[in-house]
Order: sequence, then structure tokens, then C-alpha cells
Amino acid sequence: MKIDVRRQILFITTLLLCSIVCAKGIAPQNLSKTAFYNAMSSNDMATIDDEISILQNSSSGEKEGYEGALLMKKAGLTKGPKKKLDLFKAGRIKLESAIMADKENTEYRFLRLAIEERAPKIVKYHADIEADKVMVEKNFKNLSQTTQKAILDYCKTSKVLHSEDFSSR
Repeated sequence: MKIDVRRQILFITTLLLCSIVCAKGIAPQNLSKTAFYNAMSSNDMATIDDEISILQNSSSGEKEGYEGALLMKKAGLTKGPKKKLDLFKAGRIKLESAIMADKENTEYRFLRLAIEERAPKIVKYHADIEADKVMVEKNFKNLSQTTQKAILDYCKTSKVLHSEDFSSR
């Protein structure tokens, strides 16, 4: 009888340990805005794919907007017009859905602005540049330091946003 109880305890302990070890390998990862913005500024497909994978496994409620922006970024690096268009459309749906769900999210509006400014004319994704610019400028100080840094870095190549527009706010 003592042997059966010991076996059961050993079995349950082993099972619990295995569950903990396995769960750590597949646990949802948290959104790192630094890693996200590094991927957005990268032209490395593997970096972008890695960040998309992390976002897909994330439990963050904000992941749709970020994933959408990365999909559109990836579209610009992909070969083949059909694949490019499919990725861009999928990304646009995710980002626009996130914006519709949270119209006051300045960070989503910055992401859309960054995509709109670089999107080819054929995709007709330029309608909200001015409104997004105004919102980003107005709410810049309320954003996280990471997002502010990403915006200031983006200003270096932007024709729409300029770092001096943020220094006086």
C-alpha cells in the first residue's frame, strides 16, 4: 500500500513538473514595443517574421494593430505582386480594425501614418495622413518613451513628421 501511494505522489509530481516545463515553452509572450519598433524599422524579413510570430502568440489586447502594421511592412519586402497585395490587405484590415475599436489610440495612428507615407499609390492608402499627423503631434507627450523615440527616429526620414514639431510641445 505504501508503495502505491509513493508511486502516485511521484507520478503526480512528475506530471506537474512536465506541465510547468512544457508551459514555459509555449506560454504567450508579452508585447515588447522596443522589439516591435526594431522590427518595423528593419528590412530583415526574419526579424519581421519573428516579431509577427511573437505578436500572434501574445495575450496583449493591442496585438492586432501591431501585427497589421508589420504585415504591411512585410508586404513591401515580399516578392511577387499577388503576395505583396495579399499581405498588405491582411495588414490593413487588422490595423484599421484596431483603429476603429480604439479611435483615440495615437500609437495606431502613428503606425498608419508611417505606412501611408510609404505605401505605393496603387494601394490607395493615403487618405488619413493629415488627420493622423495632427493627432500624433497633439498627443506626442502622452505616449510612452519607447513610442516617442520611435516617432523621433521616424522623423529623420519622414516628409510629413518633423522632430522640431515635437520639441515645442
